[in-house]
Amino acid sequence: MERYFDITEFSYPLPEERIAKFPLADRAQSKLLVYERGRISEDRFSSLADRLPEGSMLVFNNTKVIRARLVFRKETGARIEIFCLEPHDPADYERAFAARDTARWTCIVGNLKKWKEGPLHIDFPWEGAAYRLSARSEAEQGKERIVRFDWDAPMGFGQLLETLGRIPIPPYLGRESEESDNTRYQTVYSKFEGSVAAPTAGLHFTPEIIGALHAQGHPTEEVTLHVGAGTFLPVKARNAADHDMHTEHFEITRSAIGRMIGRIGSITAVGTTSMRTLESLGALGYRTLRDGTPDAQRTVGQWEIYDTPEELDGRTLLEALYGWMERRGTEKLKASTRIMIAPGYRFRIANSLITNFHQPQSTLLLLVSAFIGDDWKNVYDYALGHDFRFLSYGDSSLLIR
Repeated sequence: MERYFDITEFSYPLPEERIAKFPLADRAQSKLLVYERGRISEDRFSSLADRLPEGSMLVFNNTKVIRARLVFRKETGARIEIFCLEPHDPADYERAFAARDTARWTCIVGNLKKWKEGPLHIDFPWEGAAYRLSARSEAEQGKERIVRFDWDAPMGFGQLLETLGRIPIPPYLGRESEESDNTRYQTVYSKFEGSVAAPTAGLHFTPEIIGALHAQGHPTEEVTLHVGAGTFLPVKARNAADHDMHTEHFEITRSAIGRMIGRIGSITAVGTTSMRTLESLGALGYRTLRDGTPDAQRTVGQWEIYDTPEELDGRTLLEALYGWMERRGTEKLKASTRIMIAPGYRFRIANSLITNFHQPQSTLLLLVSAFIGDDWKNVYDYALGHDFRFLSYGDSSLLIR
């Protein structure tokens, strides 16, 4: 099936001054645009529980942003930055962060031309002793490099990044990360390390807001999708369907899927990452119905979700996946996804979306357009005309289909 999405139709004027370079002092005081079946109004994010559909379950992405940027200095003074994208060996995140002495990661290297050969080093003190981290480029992988790290400090690689790394704030902020970003570019419910970008819809939540949600009858559930740097890649092809989506890894428990089944028709995805995870579960559910198993390297292809027959609803798809996990005694499903959600897609799992305001001509704006149709233009016109702040540290929206 030929697909065509003219990316120039998903654009709008975004003045530089509308991009929020820093977060508000109080997360809960962000503005909230509410779109409900064509009607637009605004509120404060602290009032979210009052604006949600009654009894709606919120699904959070509990991934944690890692301090993925390591800055090395050559003896010549040249600055070389290594941006750790995802573990290569060991490839599993949990084992990669626990690795001692050595690990290999897929990385982007800044100022690569200055790194001709040989290792780079960072000498650092820790608990009263001196240690060294070394980096060697072992192989090219497209625009990326496989980098081997070796260190002599008695710590795992995750702790090493916490000690030496810098938080990877979005490049469009046009500034270096600051100490405050270590907490503010992180959701209050983050748990599992692995992202190089925050699931920014969740940055507005506070423990008090989550408590108010529970008090007013809104249960919460969690998935884990580790956000990759590809989320910032612009769509360069005129036909957005020619854009190659990046791969992101996700996990969900069987019990979480079981609780979602009873809430189909009343689920709010907190962020595009949660939405992409939920809809990927639908694709795995259809694969289970068709093949008897979700396995096929458990990677959901870019267009696979569009193959799901129209007559299959979200409950049927999740029940199929849950049943397979139950029969196998599998409590946690690990998979990856490359899905692109674009206009024409039929959403099956979530019927509401909490999300920030995204860059023009981005895959995230395509997802918003798929969710509310051409009304995305009215939403963004309203936000621009009513002093909303844009992008990762900006304000929020609640979109109700």
